[in-house]
Amino acid sequence: MKKRRLARRLVATALPVLVAVTGARAEMSAEALAKLTQNPVANLISVPFQNNTNLNFGPDKRNQNILNIQPVIPITLNKDWNLITRTIVPVISQPVADGERINGIGDTQLSAFLSPANAEGLIWGAGAILQAPTDTNEALGNPRWGLGPTAVVLKLEKGSPWVYGVLVNNVWSIGGPVKWNNTQQGGYSNLLVQPFLNYNFSGGTYLTSSPIITAAWRSDSSDRWTVPIGGGVGHIFHIGRLPVNTQIGAYYNIVRPDFGPNWQIRFQVQLLFPK
Repeated sequence: MKKRRLARRLVATALPVLVAVTGARAEMSAEALAKLTQNPVANLISVPFQNNTNLNFGPDKRNQNILNIQPVIPITLNKDWNLITRTIVPVISQPVADGERINGIGDTQLSAFLSPANAEGLIWGAGAILQAPTDTNEALGNPRWGLGPTAVVLKLEKGSPWVYGVLVNNVWSIGGPVKWNNTQQGGYSNLLVQPFLNYNFSGGTYLTSSPIITAAWRSDSSDRWTVPIGGGVGHIFHIGRLPVNTQIGAYYNIVRPDFGPNWQIRFQVQLLFPK
């Protein structure tokens, strides 16, 4: 009898704590989760799978497909600062001459942002980006390491449906020319600017625009810039207790290199693991 009474007391004591812990995620609304995913330096573990289909790519005007696997892992440094790490591993299917395709891994990029842990309203992060030559074919990347600065700033306010900001980085190759399959590979200097604008509805649905503007500084001026415009729609849903962010959009390249794609169709599934 004493053991039963003790067991009941333990259950009665532990149950409210368990409910509080397990209910913490459930209390976060779908709209709040959507806003969290739109903050690149949020204290949120996530694994996005972003698939980009580039239409009319290359001299033969065929489709290129790039699946970016990009886990985001925040590291708490202390009560005031977080280090947000984001890795991008591209899996590429690229058309080549004679109707063939090259399939493999491109160059991996690792970004690390130092960001205030308790920022509200205006949120920022700054750090470095490293590019590793993980490409499995010379057509899918560059055999040189790269390094550069990266930064993000955004506006996210409680009670407002808007989340907007911009992410910027520039990667420079390190060292001198490298030989790859007896071919001399030159250096690179690549700029990325990604403005983003989101409008969130209650229930976890949102409108989004996040074009990826790039400049290859070492290319000829006519082949340097890619400037897309467009947008899409996203929605938060749950698989059991696991929140999932889905998104689909389309972007038209108003400025592009000679053999660059004219359209990009973007589809993303992002697994969320709120702390």
